Amino acid sequence: MTKVKAYSLFTDFDINLFKSGKHYNLFEKFGSHIVTYEGEKGTYFAVWAPSAKSVSVIGDFNFWNAEEHPLYVRWDSSGIWEGFIPNVGKGTLYKYAIISNNHDIKTEKADPYAIRCEQPPKTASIVWETANYKWKDKGWMSYRNEKNGLDRPYAVYEVHLGSWMKNVEEDRFLTYSELSKTLVAYVKDMNFTHVEFMPIMEFPYDPSWGYQITGYFAPTSRFGTPQEFMGLIDAFHDADIGVILDWVPSHFPSDAHGLGNFDGSHLYEHPDVRKGYHQDWKSLIFNYERPEVRSFLISNAVYWLQNYHIDALRVDAVASMIYLDYSREEGEWEPNIYGGNENLAAVSFLKECNEAVYSMFNGIQTIAEESTAYTGVTNKVEHGGLGFGMKWMMGWMHDTLDYFKKDPIYRSYHQNEITFSLAYAFSEHFMLPISHDEVVYGKNSVLGRMPGDEWQRFANLRLMLGYMYTHPGTKLLFMGAEFGQYNEWDFQTSLDWNLLEFEPHIKTKSYVKTLNTLYQNTPALYEKGFAQAGFEWISYDDHQNAVMSYIRKGHDEENDLIVVCNFTPNSHKNYDIGVPRKGTLVEIFNSDSAEYGGSGVVNTKAIKAKKKTWNNKPYMFSITVPPLAISVFKYK
Repeated sequence: MTKVKAYSLFTDFDINLFKSGKHYNLFEKFGSHIVTYEGEKGTYFAVWAPSAKSVSVIGDFNFWNAEEHPLYVRWDSSGIWEGFIPNVGKGTLYKYAIISNNHDIKTEKADPYAIRCEQPPKTASIVWETANYKWKDKGWMSYRNEKNGLDRPYAVYEVHLGSWMKNVEEDRFLTYSELSKTLVAYVKDMNFTHVEFMPIMEFPYDPSWGYQITGYFAPTSRFGTPQEFMGLIDAFHDADIGVILDWVPSHFPSDAHGLGNFDGSHLYEHPDVRKGYHQDWKSLIFNYERPEVRSFLISNAVYWLQNYHIDALRVDAVASMIYLDYSREEGEWEPNIYGGNENLAAVSFLKECNEAVYSMFNGIQTIAEESTAYTGVTNKVEHGGLGFGMKWMMGWMHDTLDYFKKDPIYRSYHQNEITFSLAYAFSEHFMLPISHDEVVYGKNSVLGRMPGDEWQRFANLRLMLGYMYTHPGTKLLFMGAEFGQYNEWDFQTSLDWNLLEFEPHIKTKSYVKTLNTLYQNTPALYEKGFAQAGFEWISYDDHQNAVMSYIRKGHDEENDLIVVCNFTPNSHKNYDIGVPRKGTLVEIFNSDSAEYGGSGVVNTKAIKAKKKTWNNKPYMFSITVPPLAISVFKYK
């Protein structure tokens, strides 16, 4: 029988950093690590289980027998159990068998730090190593680290890997290796700057879309190995496309093999159900008051940015973290020590996490999905903010989609809804999302919620996307909207790629590709995307015609754009637009162009601005306003 040997990777480990929540590289010590000790090759295991009476490694190498390989508990009262098992190597299946000091509760748990897991519904961890992967993205990383500030274009394609496209013949997911070719080529061809993956950390339940995570350090085995996932990221970087991961530090499922009740105690989750149980998602909430849990989560963020070269983390459900009364009735939550509804521990955790990753990595971003008016989400921590780089503009998304659902005949009465976002657009660094949450659960697809006949529906979609791309802020579009997916998103099936046999969908796809190109090649659309100085109203009060116009500005006023949006099917000839200076303007973009499926009402000739005060501007020029369309003009 091969016994466990008392070997440790913690000889240079600062236990005080761990206990104080300030150790951000826990993955270097915890988990399973293939090492050589006393001339024998094997695997070192380490797990945090302070309430355990005993911890054993069980696996396919010892017939899952908890008596064979007990670990040693460290002498320093850290609650860390460790040991080296010879002749256990790469590919070995394992779990931890734990007997608790708490009523001898027995649990069998997957490794919280496992870097590979069995494919669900199986639940074991797998001994693995990734240090042998040879990254090929040195050029990208160098460019990103120098150039990836907030004055750069972000046109993000949001993807659910399991349903973007499937192998129909074999009725299976595409693998990471297959996606390295198909998905990368598609995103590149569509001229998106970034791709965002809905959670790829190992999760047991497909209908959760990945938001119920059990393996925080392991890319899901549904699509292949960790090295193959690295290859996918490498392929995106080779195509000059950044990679954003959805990250879920807000909650986790109560599956028996997961983090819940890990050592027979509330180790990772808060023991008070008012802070430790999420009623909406029937999941457990991390205990942000516990320093070791904070270290676990921040180490996880660092792990993906460091070991997988991820360019940004989009942090899920931030509002549910920072509010004690989130989705709770009176009596179901307890105010903080100041009598307020903020979860002070969660707020301080988010600040600490953002400070840590921004100090450790150049060129990365963190992006908050935060749905309230919480102040300073993207302010620096030293200025009282949470320290995120960007925040999803949820209000813009909901107001815009609600407005576009309305029949154009009624839009003149709701013009304040489409202009309201500009009242607060510069209070945060906003990313404008049309996300997965808006195309499920009976909400209909983006195209499907547009009113009118087929022509009007596609015209409305083009107009909405054009308005989105010329509105201040960065952009995110969920897969399928770029070619006019008719059906709601279904995580079980592929997108309806067969629609690209039909002209309206082909032209819509071409339109979005052109929008991405326009956005990236036009500094006025991104250089001052988060600053009031980058936007100026021309007219927002032509309610009768439901027409609005504005100026987008970059660093050089010679590149300023004049944008005109018409939210009804009525075309207008000789429509006057006020402009700030003299010169000749040319139309550089028109969503009603026939090449995109429009009616072809375009301004083909250059138009000279006249010296006449209009819209409180000293000059004006007259244009033809196309129906249900956006027109963009630039000084010649």
